[in-house]
Amino acid sequence: MRDVIIVGGGLAGLSAAWRLRHTDALLLEADDRVGGRVHSERRGAHWLNWGGHVYAGGDSATSWLLDSTGVDSAEVPGSLSGLSMNGRLLTRGRVETYPLRVPMSWNDRLHMARAGIKVRAAVARYAKVLKRRPGEDDAGRQQRIYDFMNDRSFADFVGELPPDAKALFEPTVTRSSANLDQIAAGAGIGYFSLVWNIGGGLNRNILGGPSTLTESIAAALGDRVQLGAAVHEVVQRDGSVVVRYHQDGRDHEVQARAVVLATQAHVTHRIAVDLDRDLREALSRIEYGPFVSAAFLTGETTPRRWDDSYAIATPKRSFSVVLNMSNVVHGYGSERIPGSSLMTFSPANQARALLDLDDDDILRRYTEDLSAVLPGFAGTLTEAHVRRWPQGSPYSFPGRGLLQPALTRRRGGRVFLAGDYLGTLYTETAVRTGLTAAQNVRSVLADTAASAPTSPDALTSAF
Repeated sequence: MRDVIIVGGGLAGLSAAWRLRHTDALLLEADDRVGGRVHSERRGAHWLNWGGHVYAGGDSATSWLLDSTGVDSAEVPGSLSGLSMNGRLLTRGRVETYPLRVPMSWNDRLHMARAGIKVRAAVARYAKVLKRRPGEDDAGRQQRIYDFMNDRSFADFVGELPPDAKALFEPTVTRSSANLDQIAAGAGIGYFSLVWNIGGGLNRNILGGPSTLTESIAAALGDRVQLGAAVHEVVQRDGSVVVRYHQDGRDHEVQARAVVLATQAHVTHRIAVDLDRDLREALSRIEYGPFVSAAFLTGETTPRRWDDSYAIATPKRSFSVVLNMSNVVHGYGSERIPGSSLMTFSPANQARALLDLDDDDILRRYTEDLSAVLPGFAGTLTEAHVRRWPQGSPYSFPGRGLLQPALTRRRGGRVFLAGDYLGTLYTETAVRTGLTAAQNVRSVLADTAASAPTSPDALTSAF
């Protein structure tokens, strides 16, 4: 019997596996690679990226994991909130002034100003909600964040907006892979808080690309990571858990003292057939939105105007934001290294319009828009690849806070959940819940060892 089986080789599962690396652990991943929605590839000094791109610093679970694995990260330099709209590119200045600096009608500006005042006041309230209170645990703080303005959508909160005013809000709010009328008002406010106060949230790049972390963990675990292993059932027994999976054309069954389910909520609901009814019901109600992303490598040899910009919002384009993956390379280098790596991101309805197109059609739309957004991009492209994520990111919808108690309640048993759907900080939530699940497993293993009968031989050898 194994000590623990981890189902899912994304960031949450790998975090749990790393914490449990000194146990008899087995990680089962259905895909042919680890990382899940963390996916990058090295290209010399640069890296192509399609998934999670920024990570927590400071006193965070992610910082602990990076330090423990020896993987380097750096704070994102330069501007993190540029804007390209109606033919104008802005990479400097206060975000609040952007509506006055891009071409738009005075009617749009008026509506934007009114909605912006409401959003800024709500962000101030959100900052108080976000602040950790003395003696408070992570679960209590997370519940308070979910409950903030969770009774209506962001669209209901800001009210009816003319096209350009609405377009300005969309790149920030829809990064959750949900539309303005799908995401809860508080969650949308949280994204503005993140953009306007980036130092308090996700503000670091993993050097070499995010997959440096996931692949380093998998390499250290060796053959305890099994790819192409599709789990189809997890069943609890008295004193153990049975995991059934399909690999290499055959069905397998393995037993362990504990299991970490680090899969997306709908997968956990499908395979964990005997979880408590209230927990299964909560899992079935978690919502995911789609996104399509593409990675681009360019070969320019001279500096570009957007070199020190990390994120540029692109309303009314085929993608909502363009991310400069080479920002950290150019920002900290003494000389400007040739080339750049860019990532485009299309969430929610933008993604739905692209999912069924072939790669060439998507790349044609993306490259046309990139040429219009980034001065000097045209003619420098050397490589481009598309990735589709139909179940991309979990988002906080109106009423989401009501599900949290069932998802996080302490229960007896040997099955523990991990994943970014359990919180609001995406990559940080994935890491933190993975480490928490691993700690719960360690407690089960310690209890099992303490209750095991001592053999006569062991008694004899003790004297």
